[in-house]
Amino acid sequence: MSSSWQAKRFGDCAGLIHNTCLPGESEGMPYIGLEHIEERSLRLFGLGTTSDVTSAKSRFESGDILFGKLRPYFRKVVMPMFSGVCSTDIWVVRAKKGTDQRYLFYWMASQEFVDLATQASEGTKMPRAKWDFLERVEKPVPPLPEQRTIAHILCTLDDKIENNHRMSRTLEAMAQALFKSRFVDFEPFRDQGMQKSPLGEIPMGWQTKPLDEVASFLNGLALQRYPPNGEDYLPAIKIAELRRGVTESSGRASPSIGKEYIVKDGDILFSWSGSLEACIWCGGTGALNQHLFKVTSAVYPKWFYYHWILHHLPAFKAIAAGKATTMGHIQRQHLTSALVVVPPRSILDKMDRTISPLLDGIINLNLEARTIAMIRDTLLPKLLSGEILVKEAEEFVEEST
Repeated sequence: MSSSWQAKRFGDCAGLIHNTCLPGESEGMPYIGLEHIEERSLRLFGLGTTSDVTSAKSRFESGDILFGKLRPYFRKVVMPMFSGVCSTDIWVVRAKKGTDQRYLFYWMASQEFVDLATQASEGTKMPRAKWDFLERVEKPVPPLPEQRTIAHILCTLDDKIENNHRMSRTLEAMAQALFKSRFVDFEPFRDQGMQKSPLGEIPMGWQTKPLDEVASFLNGLALQRYPPNGEDYLPAIKIAELRRGVTESSGRASPSIGKEYIVKDGDILFSWSGSLEACIWCGGTGALNQHLFKVTSAVYPKWFYYHWILHHLPAFKAIAAGKATTMGHIQRQHLTSALVVVPPRSILDKMDRTISPLLDGIINLNLEARTIAMIRDTLLPKLLSGEILVKEAEEFVEEST
């Protein structure tokens, strides 16, 4: 740590913004709730548009820091580059004079700050962080130019992560468009003649099959029955992990479960109850929990059955929503009822040469983003504490990305 660093209280660097929209004033504005913020990733899941006129919202401006102040959500922190409103369970924070806003953002995203917020939280059911405690916390802070350099290093990594996710979404959209064109709308094949089928007219020589004949759907285990022995374990992949990835709160399971229940990067996972979702898993090796299918096929390419699942997902969600239970779900009979169109092998192989590289690209981009996020999370506390110099961090980033 350089001698130019000075001990400062958090409250000398950060100000809590109280700018409340009364009921009715926020209607139609972009809305961020805790449900929209990813845990640990410093990213948004998505965005809402508020139409709720019965409860107050907090107004934020572009570049403000949003921090989930309820204890289960202290790892939910983002800095959106647009104005809007957010839940009153989220702090809106701005840097004071002499503090860089992006540096403050990473300070609040650090595990050290999360631990302090946890230590200071009060309440029983949903403990809340205490601003008056945190603002008295003191730590060494570098001069403003060095703050900006540190923030630039970390932002560069986050920009790489976001760029990978953006490219991944583009490839996903391309793959879905190709799939729909060839296997739903049959655009290139209509001049070859059509025939009747349970799904309507399909190209001559094509077949319809149940979804569960095209792929195998392996239901996961009740992993609480397979606790880890000793220090070796696999993270439990449940419905929540499909969206947020593996976190400190993820369960743990024995690595001695059957190998068919071990999930690896690139596997197709499909939650059949609760929040029905399908994804290409890129969150690392883990254990498959019940309520999730691992979907495989020894005959058909991965992209083929993955996109057929996505095609039928709206219908599956409608079935689950119609269940008179708190945990809507589908049954295996619904997989049998969901029909898919299967082309001749020659056509499938030709499309495989086009779509498989797109799927491989999606996987590689997401895995690279995960690696960069690990680098960021390694550097963040070291840069904030002065344990590693800026020049060393820059060299490390250059070598690692």
